[in-house]
Amino acid sequence: TQWADIEREVNAYLEFNPHVFRDKIVLLPCDDPEWSNFAKFFALHFVDFGLKKLISTSYAPDSNPANFSYEPTLFELDDPKFDATKTHTNGKKFILEPKDINNDGVINIDDLQWEYLDGDGDFRSAEVTALRDEADIIITNPPFSLFRAFIGWLVDGGKTFSVIGNSNATTYVEIFPLIQQNKLWKGATANSTDMVFGVPKGAPVKEADRLKAERLGYPSTDKYDFTRLGNACWFTNIDHGRRHEPLQLMTMADNIKYSKHKDVRGVGYQRYYNFPEAIEVPWIDSIPSDFDGIMGVPITFLDKYNPDQFEILAHGDDMDALRQIGVQTLGDEFVKTYYAQGGTGGNSSGHRRLGLTEPTYHTAYKRIMIRRKDAS
Repeated sequence: TQWADIEREVNAYLEFNPHVFRDKIVLLPCDDPEWSNFAKFFALHFVDFGLKKLISTSYAPDSNPANFSYEPTLFELDDPKFDATKTHTNGKKFILEPKDINNDGVINIDDLQWEYLDGDGDFRSAEVTALRDEADIIITNPPFSLFRAFIGWLVDGGKTFSVIGNSNATTYVEIFPLIQQNKLWKGATANSTDMVFGVPKGAPVKEADRLKAERLGYPSTDKYDFTRLGNACWFTNIDHGRRHEPLQLMTMADNIKYSKHKDVRGVGYQRYYNFPEAIEVPWIDSIPSDFDGIMGVPITFLDKYNPDQFEILAHGDDMDALRQIGVQTLGDEFVKTYYAQGGTGGNSSGHRRLGLTEPTYHTAYKRIMIRRKDAS
């Protein structure tokens, strides 16, 4: 994770609440301070953020299939505690407290104290879970493959957190309810933009992504290649001002008259075949400011979601949630026409999906059902 991406996101939290980190214990799981920008960033700002304690843990190289070219850090090699076996099999714990260990007059990364963990540093282990319980705030970039489990681990601990994940995670059955209940939301930055990540030499990187990272200012080094991800974003329960910025919207009449989108301008809004009380809104900037009913909007709405302005009622792929808000099944007639017009999807009459009839019979793709707060 690049310094600039961490700095932009953390600054957004500080702009909203300058004391968000004051007197807090911050845990950075899966982070090796000599290689990690998370550890370097929070160590540099330890004093001005007013941290009480900074804890970082690293994962044992032998347990990490992604670690293609592991080398012990100089931090570790220069210490009498160095163990040539444990450096491969055990995780490590690093702690920074308001103590000037080396007597140079400042508190920074040079004052870190470290020791080997008993286990490999897996976040689910008892010893790392104990560190979770000690911490106030947890910040990291967990493996995307373990994102569901990691968020569950954070929520089970009742922790404040900010973590990087794949934007598609908003659709996960473990994640969407947390968004709906305002227990988790998108971060302030990096939504719909590229994020760059360093990976060890030897790790597979698409050439197009490597070149894009290079154009963004991150050329390969002797130890790392860089890749870019266009679908990475922050997930957090730390408040920031951008989630309280209201969407600037036009009325339904003005949208129909002036919208830049040809499927709205001069056309209006479709009603769902099996839920005519609600309207289909194909573009975020086409949400009508004066419609009191339920609206189906693209999932990218979550990038702009303001919980003071809207409430989220259901995910369009959750048939049970759709049933609860009144969506009927598609029915025989819809499905018959759908296939007669060339439809190839797996729709059946008993499915509770959002049916549309123009330009042909089809079901809406990845919708979130919302309603204005002042209309509920």
